[in-house]
Amino acid sequence: MKRTASRADVPAAAPRDAVPLEKPVRELSDAKDAKEKRPRVADRPPGDEVGAADLARRVADNLRSKRKARSLSLDELARSSGVSRAALSQIETCKTNPTVGVLWKIATGLGIPFSELLDATPQPFAVLRRHESQVLRSPDGKFESRPLVPAGATPLVELYELRLSPRSVHSAEPHAPGTREIIVVLTGQIRMRVGDELIDLQAGDSLAFEADKSHAYENPGPTDARCHNVIRYER
Repeated sequence: MKRTASRADVPAAAPRDAVPLEKPVRELSDAKDAKEKRPRVADRPPGDEVGAADLARRVADNLRSKRKARSLSLDELARSSGVSRAALSQIETCKTNPTVGVLWKIATGLGIPFSELLDATPQPFAVLRRHESQVLRSPDGKFESRPLVPAGATPLVELYELRLSPRSVHSAEPHAPGTREIIVVLTGQIRMRVGDELIDLQAGDSLAFEADKSHAYENPGPTDARCHNVIRYER
């Protein structure tokens, strides 16, 4: 005769917030190992998330106004910039924080200086405090670009401080025709690739080059490298 299980035979379900009293030693060890192997993300300055949100709003407004002023559809800008229509739409609607590489592509596609995406109206005078400057980062966080002058203060010239993590490379696509850059190394060492040329720079060295061709910034050394980056546009 088949016995029907009674309620007493069925184990009671554990409460949702119940915590096991013990965990196997190996499980704890695995969790610790996984935590130790997780890549560390550099601590960001206080207010960095707020600054990123503010930057995203300004970029969204400027991108929309610049695109419409040129009577460009999202599809047309996608073709000229190399940034997908979906990504452009997300940026315009403040649903994503674009990386420095994506912003450069958009600025080139619009034919405007990079800083015009970051800010709008020029002022009679403008002060940029260090804690107010919004750092732009590559997706892996190994390349950072910090503006040293207020966006739009000098429409045809921009000045940035770049930081590259050890053994890292940041590639840049060609900027608008006639754009030139100057690199002045502050600390560490930087290897610049401009077209087919490789140039090694030490602290105190500088390099001027045509930035309307493919170029890359590399830090071959064991410590962070920092440099000043001047960008001049042709108009």
